[in-house]
Amino acid sequence: MTSIETLRAVHHPTRRRIMEYLGVHGPSQVTTLAGALDEQVGSISHHLRMLERVEIVERAPELSTDGRTSWWRTPPDNTITWSVDDFADNPADRMQAKAAEKLNVEFQIGKLAAWKRSKDRADAVWREAAFSSDTSTLASADELAELSGLLQETVRAWVASIDRTDGRERQPVFVFAHGFPTRP
Repeated sequence: MTSIETLRAVHHPTRRRIMEYLGVHGPSQVTTLAGALDEQVGSISHHLRMLERVEIVERAPELSTDGRTSWWRTPPDNTITWSVDDFADNPADRMQAKAAEKLNVEFQIGKLAAWKRSKDRADAVWREAAFSSDTSTLASADELAELSGLLQETVRAWVASIDRTDGRERQPVFVFAHGFPTRP
């Protein structure tokens, strides 16, 4: 279970972008992050320290070539898993978790909306590679939880299978899925 402190830290918009950038591009210098995210170096440093406190990012001092550069990365196998129900015992934490859940869904839907707005300007190969999938069926709560685990395993294995050194041109991609009970 993820702590409420972690949820507070990661659902700040700038911190979310930092996590996404490091996840896609790997270790980076503060100045590179600031330039890529159009933020001030001091602001990026502050947000990195906030993420470091909850162990979402870590310093990478071995990458520094001098004492003036600060390198950061996401720790290996760093995943955040949580549910609003994890905070059922504390009403204040539960309310914050619900707010974090709302921000998370808005982030995901925002990414999808941005893709849909720009899709016509994308190369045909990317338009053809992008996908949307939905299914309605009958399942028990245990079966839905099993699907969640299988999807997470599949995505982790897929990410691990990508050879970033093979010289192929790549772009950042965003993949998300939701599964939940519904009414037809």
